Amino acid sequence: MVRLSDSRDTFRLASANNLTANSVPPRNGLYTVGDFTTSKEELHVVKPTTSIDEALEALVEHRITGFPVINDNWKLVGLVSDYGLLALDSVSADAGMFLEVDSNWKVRKLQFNEVQKLLGKTKGKVVGDLMTPAPLVVCESTNLEDAARLLL
Repeated sequence: MVRLSDSRDTFRLASANNLTANSVPPRNGLYTVGDFTTSKEELHVVKPTTSIDEALEALVEHRITGFPVINDNWKLVGLVSDYGLLALDSVSADAGMFLEVDSNWKVRKLQFNEVQKLLGKTKGKVVGDLMTPAPLVVCESTNLEDAARLLL
C-alpha cells in the first residue's frame, strides 16, 4: 500500500463516508464532487502489484471498502473493492470481516479462522488480478447531482 505524501496536484475521489465530516455549504446553491472527496494526502492507494493479502489487511486496518489503484506515474488505472477481494472465496460479507456501507464503523471482532481461510486462497494473487480497470471518473468541479446521475 502506498500512502501519498508529495506535493503533486490534489487528486480526489468521492468518499461517501466523508459526507458528514466534510460538509460544507454549497456554492451558488450547488455541491460539487470536490466538496465530498478525500484529499490526495489522506488517500490510501494500492498498485496493481500490491498483494491481495496486503490489500485485505489495509482494508480492515483503515476500515475502508476499497482503494484506487495507481501506476508508477500516479495515474489511476483501476479500483479494487472489498467485494472484489471477497469474491476470491466463498467467505461472505456476512462473516463480519468488512463493515457494510451503511454501518457506523463500530469495531467488530474478526473471526480468525475465516480470515486464515481467505488468505490461503489469495496466495500469489495481486490487486491487478482483481481490480476494475479504467473506472469512470469525474472532475472535482463536477456538480454532485450530475455525478450521481452517472451512477444510475
